[in-house]
This record gives sequence, C-alpha cells and structure tokens, in this order.
Amino acid sequence: MPLLRLEGLRKTFRGRVALDGLSLRVEEGEVFGLLGPNGAGKSTAFQLLAGLLKADTGRVYLEGRQVGLDDAALRSRMGVVFQRGSLDEHLTARENLMLGARLYAVPHAQAKVRVEEMLGWMGFSDRADERVAGWSGGMRRRLELARALVHGPRILLLDEPTQGLDEASFRSFWKHLGQLRAAGGLTVLLTSHRADEAALCTRLAVLDKGKLVACDTPDALVSRVGGDIVTVEASAPEEVAAGLSEVLGVSAEVVEGRVVVEAGSGHALIPRLVEAFPAGRLASVSLRRPTLADVFLKLTGHALGADQPAEPPATRRRR
Repeated sequence: MPLLRLEGLRKTFRGRVALDGLSLRVEEGEVFGLLGPNGAGKSTAFQLLAGLLKADTGRVYLEGRQVGLDDAALRSRMGVVFQRGSLDEHLTARENLMLGARLYAVPHAQAKVRVEEMLGWMGFSDRADERVAGWSGGMRRRLELARALVHGPRILLLDEPTQGLDEASFRSFWKHLGQLRAAGGLTVLLTSHRADEAALCTRLAVLDKGKLVACDTPDALVSRVGGDIVTVEASAPEEVAAGLSEVLGVSAEVVEGRVVVEAGSGHALIPRLVEAFPAGRLASVSLRRPTLADVFLKLTGHALGADQPAEPPATRRRR
C-alpha cells in the first residue's frame, strides 16, 4: 500500500487545462520528484496537495484511505516549503520555528524541544536568537525546511526548493534533507525544473503540458537515451543539423541554438562530423553522457528549460 496515491487529479483555469488527470503512487520513504519546466503542471499539483487550490476532479488516498485535499488528517501529516520565502524577517530563527509549531498546534513544551532539535540539526544553535533578515538565501532555505518539519510530519512538500541558491547552498540543503530523512523516515514530494536536482530523487514523474509522460527511477529514465550526446555550436545551426542528416544520415535537433545529436558511439561520430564541414564552419563540438534534460527532450520534443505558459498562482487560500 503506497503512503500517498493520486487518481485523476485535474485542474483548469478559465478553460485552460493546467493538470490533466494526474495519477501517482508515492511510497513511504521515497524522494519523489515532479520534473518539468514552468507551466508543465507541477506547481499546480503542489498547490492542490498543499490545500491552496481545489481540484476539478480526482481523488487522493493517504495510507489507502480516501481523504479530501483540505482534510485535517492529510494536512497534519504534511510539512510544506513554498517556492517563495515565507519566513518573518522581523523574528529570530527560534521565533520563526516556534511560530511554525503553533500553527500546527504543537503543545508548548513539546514545541520547545522540537525547536531546539531542529536548530541543532541545521547547525543554527549558536545563531538561534538572530533575526533572519540578515541571513543568506541558503540559510533561510534551511530554516524554512526546519520549520516545515517542526511538527513531525510524515510527508514533506517542496516547491522548487533550491531555486536561486548557489551551488554550495544547493549541496548544503540536500545534505541536511538527507540527514533528516535518514533520522526520521521522511517521505519527500518535490517539484523541480533542474535536471541535477531531479537526479537526486528515488523516482520521478515527468510532466509536460499538464500530463504525465513518464514515471520511473532517474537511472531508468536516462537509459532511454542511448549512448552519448554530441553537441555542436555553429552559426546557422539549422543548416548544420540538416547537413548532418543529409551527409551522415544522423538525426539532429536544434535546442537553444545548439545542434544536439544522440549517438551510440559519440567518440566515433565526432571525427566524421568534423570532416563533413569546411574548416571554421563549426565553432565547437563536445561529447557527454545523457542527463535527465536529454530525457525530457526525447520524451516531449522540447527542452526542459523552455518555459510553457505559466501556471496561474494561488493568490488566495481556499476556505
């Protein structure tokens, strides 16, 4: 029995389908990712689960029992970290965590213990009484993670959790998330448009234009792209792509101004590719292993970074 099961969740905005019958199974202890560019439907799914939107149709099951998206049984078992920062900058780190505990009606004595535990986990014990206004983006994000977990939820919802963070802060965030999961058996459900972040998940749902197009482990998804990825930079990339098809008989696509070729043996293709064009025609040729961004391109026909029409934000909490 999965911890969380979604069946046919659908949401439209003024006739436009933002989420088209999403069905998923999330097992206990997983880090389950929703991968897609802006407008793919992942943030709409997040807002539905967080209780910010009402689904047009669909059902949600928690531990096999059907629950409403505004059911207290579901809300109490979830911690939520929104895409935009939601800390009170006028409060200290400890005060922000105590406020989070009060919002979930954690008894005062228990809340004090939990707050000190979370401050220790995040390495903030010596800065607990500082106002967070002067903190870096990475530190704030980690504190938001702590606040979402202060009431001891079983499921953690994260909406683009590392957006805007530098590489060091990105690694620190995932390090602490891993430690918290190991300690408490936490289940994580997150949205992301980053291929490197999606690769850290145990399973992924790939969303495109509101629809689920694939669901598997990152390794299994990457295996759908055979061999190597050869990338060519050149002026008039469309002409280069057409030339590769005509001269070498290989399929090439132009993605964000670069020619991309999926090749079984990239190292053998590159010399033939270079010889097929006059000297100076190609600016550069590079070889790499496929990533989840290449998987998304193969599954959908467009790049992971290519934004679709934005999903309408949830501006008001449903009553």
